[in-house]
Amino acid sequence: MKSSDNLILIFSQIEDHRSHINKRHNLIDILLIGIISVICGAETWEQMVGFAKSKEEFLKIFLELPNGIPSKDTINRVFTAIDSEHFESCFIEWVNSIVDLSKGQVIAIDGKTLRGAKSHGKTSPIHMVSAWACENNLVLGQVKTNEKSNEITAIPNLLDILDISGNIITIDAMGTQKEIAKKIIDNDADYILAVKANQSQLLENIQDEFRFSKKMETSTSEDLDHGRIETRTCSVISDFKFIAQENDWENLTSIIRIESIREFKNSDTKTEKSTRYYISSLNNNATLFQNNIRSHWSVENKLHWTLDVAFGEDSSRKRKGNAAQNYSVLLKIALNLLKNEKTKKLSVKSKRLKAAWDEDYLLKILKIKV
Repeated sequence: MKSSDNLILIFSQIEDHRSHINKRHNLIDILLIGIISVICGAETWEQMVGFAKSKEEFLKIFLELPNGIPSKDTINRVFTAIDSEHFESCFIEWVNSIVDLSKGQVIAIDGKTLRGAKSHGKTSPIHMVSAWACENNLVLGQVKTNEKSNEITAIPNLLDILDISGNIITIDAMGTQKEIAKKIIDNDADYILAVKANQSQLLENIQDEFRFSKKMETSTSEDLDHGRIETRTCSVISDFKFIAQENDWENLTSIIRIESIREFKNSDTKTEKSTRYYISSLNNNATLFQNNIRSHWSVENKLHWTLDVAFGEDSSRKRKGNAAQNYSVLLKIALNLLKNEKTKKLSVKSKRLKAAWDEDYLLKILKIKV
């Protein structure tokens, strides 16, 4: 990663709409208190204040803090009022400044519902759609939608604000839409899109191809993990005949089938079988497709699971104004910094604990030179 001395510079661009009357704290100080305290384990506004007060002398090394540490109500008001789109655009600018995204890697697009952010009287909680760079272990950006069904409109917006050129975009079945496939190709990237019942005609055509075709390439892998053996067979057809309206799917080149068999050693359920289908603009071999598709699931294991388990995102009750969306950005800034601190081979949870205890290690995570 490049130096993150520009963390303060980039987030200083966020507009401060507070009245100048009685404004006692710098906006950038409040934002950095939020980021740093979340890295060190804070999950509420009150915990942010408690952390900042215990580290006030340390924070004064790079923050002005003209009137000390702001109150929890001040921090709450600020994160509720900040323009979330501007906050997210600064987040994307910051990510671009700290990493060189290698070409040809998988960028997984996936949504997550902020279950704790459902407000009283509203029919559904906020749903965030994020882009995850699987090789770099980075969140590249996110957009908000009010319902999971709106991922179809949110995904193109996310693709427009990211530089995806030269990379492989993977999306679950909700995003398998002709317009989204075209958007990816128009942005000089390739796609691997899951096909399920929401594209019933396409699914049926793909199943027919694999039923009747004699020209397919296969690759098989086997893993032993947590008391189970999983065997995955990837089959690829590039010369297909039964795909109706194939030209409507921009640059459709390959169809893929992944057959999985899980054998459990110590369970009443001895085996589980599943079959998944995909379409792609790539002309890869079966082994590459197998690896690309497996990479997609790191968005679940390394992003969503970590946000829930290590950061308690699902239990967060930040509901007013833009608080939930802005807090989601805070978590992803913290996660990016923690994931990319590689001098210590520790879990995210252990890194957070060490950062709270060890100010030198915290500075190393922040990549702020003092």
